[in-house]
Amino acid sequence: MEEYVDPAKEREEQLKLLQSYIGESEDHMRKRDYQRALESYNLALEIEPADKNCLVARSKCHLQLGNADEALRDAEASLEEDKEYHKGLYQKAEALYQKGDFEMALVFYHRGNKLRPELQEFRLGIQKAQEAIDNSVGDPSKVRLETKGDLSFFNKQDEKKNKKKAPMGYSKPMTRQQDLKQNKRQKKPEKSDKEKEITKQLLGELYADKVYLDKLLRDEDLTNADTDSGNRIYDLVNQGIEYLDTRTEFWRQQKPMYARKREKDEARGQREKSSKKPHDPAKYVLKNLEEIDAALADGRPKDALKQAQRTMKTVDSWKDDEVQDKNDFVANLNSCIGNAYLDLGDMKKSEDYHKKDLTISKDNNSDDGRSRALDNLGRVYARIGKFDLAVEHWKEKLPLVKSPLEATWLYHEIGRCHLELGNHQEARDFGEKSLEAAREAEDNVWQLNASVLIAQSEVKLGDLQDAIESFERALEMAKVQGDEPAQKAISKALEELNQKIVQGIKDGQIKDEEEDKKDEDKKDEDKKEDDDEEDQYEQTFEEDDETDKEDDKASDTDEGPHTYIVHVKTGSKMTAGTDANVLITLYGEDGDSGERKLDNNGNNFERNNDDDFKFKAPHLGKLTKVRIGHDNSGAGAAWYLDKVVVVDGSDMTHYEFDCDRWLADDEDDKQIVRELECTKVVTKEES
Repeated sequence: MEEYVDPAKEREEQLKLLQSYIGESEDHMRKRDYQRALESYNLALEIEPADKNCLVARSKCHLQLGNADEALRDAEASLEEDKEYHKGLYQKAEALYQKGDFEMALVFYHRGNKLRPELQEFRLGIQKAQEAIDNSVGDPSKVRLETKGDLSFFNKQDEKKNKKKAPMGYSKPMTRQQDLKQNKRQKKPEKSDKEKEITKQLLGELYADKVYLDKLLRDEDLTNADTDSGNRIYDLVNQGIEYLDTRTEFWRQQKPMYARKREKDEARGQREKSSKKPHDPAKYVLKNLEEIDAALADGRPKDALKQAQRTMKTVDSWKDDEVQDKNDFVANLNSCIGNAYLDLGDMKKSEDYHKKDLTISKDNNSDDGRSRALDNLGRVYARIGKFDLAVEHWKEKLPLVKSPLEATWLYHEIGRCHLELGNHQEARDFGEKSLEAAREAEDNVWQLNASVLIAQSEVKLGDLQDAIESFERALEMAKVQGDEPAQKAISKALEELNQKIVQGIKDGQIKDEEEDKKDEDKKDEDKKEDDDEEDQYEQTFEEDDETDKEDDKASDTDEGPHTYIVHVKTGSKMTAGTDANVLITLYGEDGDSGERKLDNNGNNFERNNDDDFKFKAPHLGKLTKVRIGHDNSGAGAAWYLDKVVVVDGSDMTHYEFDCDRWLADDEDDKQIVRELECTKVVTKEES
């Protein structure tokens, strides 16, 4: 009897294997080992044949390896279920461009640009495809009449005028074979020096092979037309030359922006040797911007930065009156440099360059430039935890939005920032706006993201039942989209939310206003009693003689209650705060405090917050370590703890315990409890 295999468990194993193959492929792509990346993507697609992200990635591998037909097949397969999948549209356009079908490539670049106008890659694609078409068709202004080509009509007219009578007598006719050989071996016209130079540049290393084949073709002894071997050699050599000629013409069209030397350059005259400005500045900059974007997309920010800086230096050397739109070029390059620094983690330089982009764009009244710069500055501020500045810049960008899809992303990011700032109602409002825009754009992924944001905001607002409904809607969307990681995360949040509601009812946490008021009054009375006891203790301590002081101190510290103040600093990283219950244990030379829950009825452990707690325990002597963690409950349990400071109430000695790590089951080392050693002690006299 065959062993039963759980389909759900088997599917889970397949997905793990799929992610492993994808990870391997991406690693090979970063190392530019495209053949091995292709092999790993093949294995991944055996598990999930319709995965459109894998299909697009494999298409990129095929393009890098020169297999344009295979690249086109994969790109078209990625579009079978979703004709508006922008990555598939871009990859199809790239494959068509590589095949030399520039007109169809232009169609798909335009289609993608209409759907995602904020993406620069489509704009650059339109530019290069149009350039390729112009170069292939040619410019009528460059056409000149030359005595080249088929002039047989005029030759026939001359023959009629100058026709000579055939000589008298018998002349031996040519055989059929000789006639074919003579016609077959007509000499090709000699190319000009300029044409040879262009061919040499286009063929590169292959040009030496062409020169060698041309030399063989001129060797009459080797290619004797009267021998079979000579004819075979001639045919083989001629095939090789024709192949190289075909490649020359292909590359003449394939790389129009930086490989083809145009005839119009000659009309411009000889440039001064000191001048480095290219013949067409716009094409020069667009070509470099395209390569910089490709480097950033491939995870090579250092290469992108170097190229952007070199291009900026060249553009800066141009005179303003010689180059149109120079300021636009400089603004774009500042944006590229800022994005490179962002990927490298240098936020200050990234901010500076994006500010330069914004200033230039405002001076030029460029809405596209302003939108781009405001977008990038918002991303920088969100990364460094300045969420208020991120909101300010993204709100300024809102009137410049061109599509519902761009709007849904922007509303979502503003909502996320409000959530981090503790503005939970604003976060919910922007989540609703994001959801509405996503529905207008008919984008299912962003509808899911917006629904999750709404649910998280409702949890923070205490609208737990509404939050459950929002999470359930999001879960249905995730199931329809087949997004299993999202299903898992949302299911976990729902489970914890239901447990929180049940636990709240069990513990009597749902109280009316009168009970809350009584509790607050009681806490105030308890606090007053504690303060009175401490005042009385300090007065007694000062009035007693030296012996009584020692006895009282021994009685108090060894057996009686002792006050400890715990100061907790939550980090400033995105989503650093936690909704879970936090527990701590103090350890000293004379014992430990036992596990204590940290709670002061406030909204504790939010991002970048400082929270203080006080509790009593037996005197522990000099503190050596603390054990702190959480119970992993709540919709957002992950916590980034900066440090803990414990103050001994008897002598005001401060004990610092640095952490600066995640306490989360899906971050760092997956630990939710940590033991922190004392890193610094400051006495009352030292402070």
